[in-house]
Amino acid sequence: MQLGLIGLGKMGFNMRERLRRGGIDVVGFDRNPEVSDVASIDELISRLEAPRAVWVMVPAGIVTDSVVTELGEKLEAGDIIVDGGNSRFTEDQKHAGYLAPKGIAFVDCGVSGGVWGLENGYGLMAGGTSEDIERLMPIFDALRPEGERADSFVHVGDVGAGHYAKMVHNGIEYGMMQSLAEGFELMESKDIIKDVPGTFKAWQKGTVVRSWLLDLLVRALEEDPHFDGIKGYVEDSGEGRWTVEEALAQAVPLPAITASIFARFESRQEDSPAMKAVAALRNQFGGHAVKKA
Repeated sequence: MQLGLIGLGKMGFNMRERLRRGGIDVVGFDRNPEVSDVASIDELISRLEAPRAVWVMVPAGIVTDSVVTELGEKLEAGDIIVDGGNSRFTEDQKHAGYLAPKGIAFVDCGVSGGVWGLENGYGLMAGGTSEDIERLMPIFDALRPEGERADSFVHVGDVGAGHYAKMVHNGIEYGMMQSLAEGFELMESKDIIKDVPGTFKAWQKGTVVRSWLLDLLVRALEEDPHFDGIKGYVEDSGEGRWTVEEALAQAVPLPAITASIFARFESRQEDSPAMKAVAALRNQFGGHAVKKA
């Protein structure tokens, strides 16, 4: 089976290699000519036999929108586009509506696996019609880990469902990372704890908190036991915010995930204005000392 793959960054580059190892004939395009197989999207399309399948793996938002729009102008009826980036689910529905009158199918697919996906495989969450999902199954099977399909692939529902599931997945990931991080800080602060990295390492087998994220934390601690070389500044790529916004819209309480997002916001402040206000209030009502700037 052939596949056009647009976007050969941290994820796309490794996905191309894993697909090729799985027997998929991949033609990749990227703005970086050093990694691209072709010089343009036009050349990519010309290298694919109809009906074509093109997987878009570029940053969510304006970039994805422009690529899908361009493909919609150049592909033909019977072709199919997969958005494998981290687009918001509402964008999927917009893109599917744009492509449908042209006879071009659309599938959204949440992809999890990061830089380890090449060797370990990717977890996949797809949204679209049953017919379109079945058509793409050889690609999904090449990307996912070996073993039972249901352990790493799900056809979540209609268009948008795949990215909705990936959004929730990433929100959960935020909360899990925050819990591990807070546990690290607490143990670092206690003088009776002599081996923080070793404690996390001992949790990797047999405990109820064992997980891949715990394994990665142990790996990071082995490289830098106190994280002395890392600044405590954490970005967010959007999915966590969208998860909280959906929780508000659906009136579903998500206190842990919401707190983890706010913790990331706090990490970006050199000197928190809110904490300045709290210090000033404590000084006013209780005469508590404040530290001068």
